[in-house]
Amino acid sequence: MAKTKKGAENSMPKQKKKYEYERLTFYVDGKQYDVKGKSTKDVNAKMAKKKYELENALVATGGNMLVKDWAILWFDTYKSKSVGEGQYKNYMSHINHVIIPAIGNKKLKDVQDIDLQKLLNDRSDKSKSDSGKLRMLLQAMFRRARKSKKILYDPSEELSLPNAEDGSYRSVTPEERASILKLAETHYSGLWLKTILYCGLRPGETRALDWRHIDFDNKLIFAEKAMKAATKRIDTPKTKAGVRYIPIPDKLYNDLLLAKKEPNTPIFLQPTTGKRHTVESMRCLWENFKRHLDISLGAKLYRNKIIESKVAEDLVPYCLRHTYGTDLQDAGVPINIAKYLMGHSDIKMTANVYTDTTIISIQNAAEKINKFNAKYYAKMENIMENQ
Repeated sequence: MAKTKKGAENSMPKQKKKYEYERLTFYVDGKQYDVKGKSTKDVNAKMAKKKYELENALVATGGNMLVKDWAILWFDTYKSKSVGEGQYKNYMSHINHVIIPAIGNKKLKDVQDIDLQKLLNDRSDKSKSDSGKLRMLLQAMFRRARKSKKILYDPSEELSLPNAEDGSYRSVTPEERASILKLAETHYSGLWLKTILYCGLRPGETRALDWRHIDFDNKLIFAEKAMKAATKRIDTPKTKAGVRYIPIPDKLYNDLLLAKKEPNTPIFLQPTTGKRHTVESMRCLWENFKRHLDISLGAKLYRNKIIESKVAEDLVPYCLRHTYGTDLQDAGVPINIAKYLMGHSDIKMTANVYTDTTIISIQNAAEKINKFNAKYYAKMENIMENQ
């Protein structure tokens, strides 16, 4: 038997050692991918690298879409069928007149957070409400772009609101009130403006009022409907608090009684068509009244055009509603009752009106303090005498 040469066993081919590997499955854009690695750390690193490469490949295609094209596609797909007419117009106004002119020609993947923050900052002259709505729109639009793999990061995540105005209304001054009421006696919008001033109704609520909503026996207005913003549709108020009974002051009662018509007839009609007022026709109604008010106060005219106004720019019908709230405070009406009469869903809204300090409210406070002191210290004196 032949002997094996020394060291021959060392010359035999070695078998490769097998090792156990880990496998991980993940998904990108609905497709399944697998990676393998020698350890958990290794396989996770490979997965992260692969996902980054795949997502970049997707963004290279989708991220080239222009902002203006994505804004319209996003709105048509996710919002246009789920919002009311007022919101629809608000979205489209921001998209067409704010977003597209500013960043519409940028590629989605090129938009940075600084671009969106500058867009908000440039509108600091607008109200806080307007800025808030624009920020929500941007965040919804870019959040969806991120989820749709159009962009790798969302530039709208940490946008901050600029220091914009509150957009709140004010009460009319005593001089403005006197001038408005004097003109209201002869102007065809007089009954409408008196109703806002004496009952605190919102303009949208006045457009929905029919004569059946007036309880002449108990001197009450039943506010149960409102014309939706930027529409011609009459519906229930935005909140349950909008449905309420409002007392009719004597100063308004006789005017309503003289104008009374059939129960289902609108109280406020367009002077030219005889139809129920729309947002636009009521705006024209106010503009006409404001022009006559301006002239009555001595505005300068040139070729029948006002060239030097005497009426404050911020005087709008809603100021009369705000004045009603201030009158409730001056009359000593408790804030919880004022909340009901104003149709506020949150007492904080009423408190914003009740923070308006007037001479009357100060005098009322002084009178109450004096009455309290007189009563309290009279008791104190009795106690002191009996000691």
